[in-house]
Amino acid sequence: MNFFTKLGNKLTRTKDKLIGTIDTLLSGWKKVDPALLEELEEALISADIGALTSEKLIGKVKKDKVNEPEAVKTSLKEGILSILSQHEGRLILPDARPAVVVIIGVNGTGKTTTIGKLSEKLRREGKRVIIAAADTFRAAAVEQLVIWGERSGAVVIRHTSGADPGAVVFDALAAARTRGADVLIVDTAGRLHTKVNLMEELKKIRRILEREHPGSPHEVLLVLDATTGQNALVQARLFNRDIGVTGIILTKLDGTAKGGIILSIMDEIEIPVKMIGVGEGIEDLRDFDAREFVDALFEPA
Repeated sequence: MNFFTKLGNKLTRTKDKLIGTIDTLLSGWKKVDPALLEELEEALISADIGALTSEKLIGKVKKDKVNEPEAVKTSLKEGILSILSQHEGRLILPDARPAVVVIIGVNGTGKTTTIGKLSEKLRREGKRVIIAAADTFRAAAVEQLVIWGERSGAVVIRHTSGADPGAVVFDALAAARTRGADVLIVDTAGRLHTKVNLMEELKKIRRILEREHPGSPHEVLLVLDATTGQNALVQARLFNRDIGVTGIILTKLDGTAKGGIILSIMDEIEIPVKMIGVGEGIEDLRDFDAREFVDALFEPA
């Protein structure tokens, strides 16, 4: 099974919710009229695409002046691809060592597992990785990172439980330089994003990196759980406002009907989704490709 087919299978619930609903609607109409377009817009909103983005997609259908229901689907596919392609991005790792990637996000999004998978992915690309276990408030998260580190050959820099996260980052950066690491991945606390002191903690980590390694962090990646739908959009807005986000890793796309949230994120906040998680396997953390994603979404079951 090639990855295109596998991706389509992984997106089954989102395909059923979005494309399945569109197909059902279109099958009951012989021509395109305002009533059909209104129902379609409601269907898009219910698939967690969001009101603003849904309105934009329906606006494209109107502009295309399509008359046949089947042509509506083509217009929507083009519109979705346009939105996802406009802010498509890849992980940017400069040649200057170490490239620093800070991972942020609330607990439960799959942040720790994602760090482990990213570490393994980078190792397979021939890069030496050090992980800073700066979420010092969750011993289980640190232990999980150690296991991933052993699996991927990454060195995990850790302190005792409850230690200052900034100190962990400082030591990890020093270790990355001493050992000639290509990439330093920084895990961070994942408690509620609405707590001011926690945002201040993330800002402190950023200041330490900027001071000790000018130009870093090179990436600040926000891990979002696709199953949370519009709540993921709220998190993206707040983290981007307070910390500054260079890209998003959208996880758990294989287990949700709310995959349409990827459109709202990229359209309303204009932050690129750089990677997606579509399963538990190491190979299921993938660079996001807009064309591949849309083709898999619209591919007949």
